[in-house]
Amino acid sequence: MKFKDLAAYLDKLEKTPSRNEITIILSELFKVAEKKEIDKIVYLVLGSLAPNYQGVVLNLAEKMMVRAIAKAYNKDDDSVMKLYKEKGDIGNVAQALSKNIDSKFEVSEIFNELLIIANESGEKSQDKKLDLMAELLNGLDSLSARFIARIPIGRLRLGFSEKTIIDALSLMDRGDKSASVEIESAYNVMSDIGKLAQVVKEKGTRGLSKNIKPEVGIPIAPMLAARLKSTSEMIKKMGTVSVEPKYDGLRIFIHYKKKPEFIRIYTRNMNFIDNSVFPELSSVGKYIKADEVILDTEAVGVDEKREEILDFQKTIQRRRKHNIGQASKDIPLQFQVFDILLKDGKSLINTPYIERREVLDKTVVNGSLLKVDEHTVTDDPEVIKKLHEKYTKVGLEGVIVKKINGFYVSGRTGWNWVKMKEKEESDGRLSDTIDCVIMGFTVGKGKRVGFGVGQFLAGVVDGEEIKSITKVGTGLTDEQFKNLSLRLRKIISKEKPKEYNVHKDLYPDYWVLPKVIVELAADEITKSPKHTAGLALRFPRLIKFRDDKNMGQATTIKELQDLLKINWQRIVKGRT
Repeated sequence: MKFKDLAAYLDKLEKTPSRNEITIILSELFKVAEKKEIDKIVYLVLGSLAPNYQGVVLNLAEKMMVRAIAKAYNKDDDSVMKLYKEKGDIGNVAQALSKNIDSKFEVSEIFNELLIIANESGEKSQDKKLDLMAELLNGLDSLSARFIARIPIGRLRLGFSEKTIIDALSLMDRGDKSASVEIESAYNVMSDIGKLAQVVKEKGTRGLSKNIKPEVGIPIAPMLAARLKSTSEMIKKMGTVSVEPKYDGLRIFIHYKKKPEFIRIYTRNMNFIDNSVFPELSSVGKYIKADEVILDTEAVGVDEKREEILDFQKTIQRRRKHNIGQASKDIPLQFQVFDILLKDGKSLINTPYIERREVLDKTVVNGSLLKVDEHTVTDDPEVIKKLHEKYTKVGLEGVIVKKINGFYVSGRTGWNWVKMKEKEESDGRLSDTIDCVIMGFTVGKGKRVGFGVGQFLAGVVDGEEIKSITKVGTGLTDEQFKNLSLRLRKIISKEKPKEYNVHKDLYPDYWVLPKVIVELAADEITKSPKHTAGLALRFPRLIKFRDDKNMGQATTIKELQDLLKINWQRIVKGRT
């Protein structure tokens, strides 16, 4: 496919507000794509060059792209920057300045050129990247230049994610969305959406079960715990369960292969963490009795003098990339291992949990580095309560309750894993925290003007949309306001992101990209005529930043309904 033809599809997608129409356009694009290029097309329509876990980025910020455009079209930097401020979109600037030529490049050629730019490293690499990008833009038609210029700064402005790609692949193969659940399940096991598209293109959705299996080096989407109100309800829904301590640490997946030795570490977001961040794991092979494994763990900081577990905010400091050596001394880690997903080439995700535990116990050697979580099998609600009290008294979050015959199912699916809530509350009371996406912020007045942020707008997930649920402007310390300002000003969007659904009366001063996740508590949740989630948080307050989570792991509207068991007829209409 010619890249200019792909650009025409991208133009249609940008102009289409309907999610169903976007899915149809994508399915048409995938039908005409060749087998050898569909993976590249999928990456490009998502504004990337590879799956997220591979960390392939062009590393050209806005100012660098302004310089590249100026060089491509023989303009001075200041005039291009002025035009950028007027148009508010780097792609529109490139399109306005580009030549009216008929470019003949294939998609694969453009993709490979972008990869070359991304892989430039070493001395004067930024200058080389700039020169290569300018050369690439100079040879493109106007429409192609618009989209290529947007990719480096991560603002393709199409407003969809992998979920829409999955629906489009189903539509391509089956003529409807009937295979979407099947494709999504495969994606959760092998999180390379481009490779997945190739499999569907070549073998159809019915070929997924034979061709998609867990593999060391490719992250698996984590299984997440749902929430229930009472221990009696847990036993009623789950039957016999395994009760385990819930640690407040970093969710870490350890991928290990003995020969040749291979260690990869992934977060719950399926992002790769450089091995140097956790030097402790360089010796992980000593504690594993297998040739290859994938382990699901919680990394927790340890105060060795007091012999106690550190809290999340202290533990997460270990993810910083500076002073790693000192950090590993100040905050030593141990890895609480609670599941095993692959052993010696055999997938365990469709093995009942109690059997996975048996394999885990035989595979991991308990020591100072890896510790297999203790667990208690029971069908007695009172046992769960007592264990919850036991673990909270020693500073842990409580318990995770797991269905003993449940499979490893990515996401919050069914009642396989359940969190124990701190206490039971009446309908309408928010007794648990929720994870929200910051959508934008308002500067504020008085003292807060100095911070740069007075309040922020937060939302929850509904399919591929983010819908507002609250504004938060109280309960933050001065330090949190300053930290928030630093984070948000790096991701300001000149226009409302396409996936945001917000009532006009609630528009903030500045929109931001959906990059920052915060954990919020509130006194109550009420109906709302203004917030597009249909709900509002009363007296919301910031608990902490969730740097270990992304938009895909924010709380959903459905989860709120399941969590609260809201009696819609009895909730008193609240203020927005």
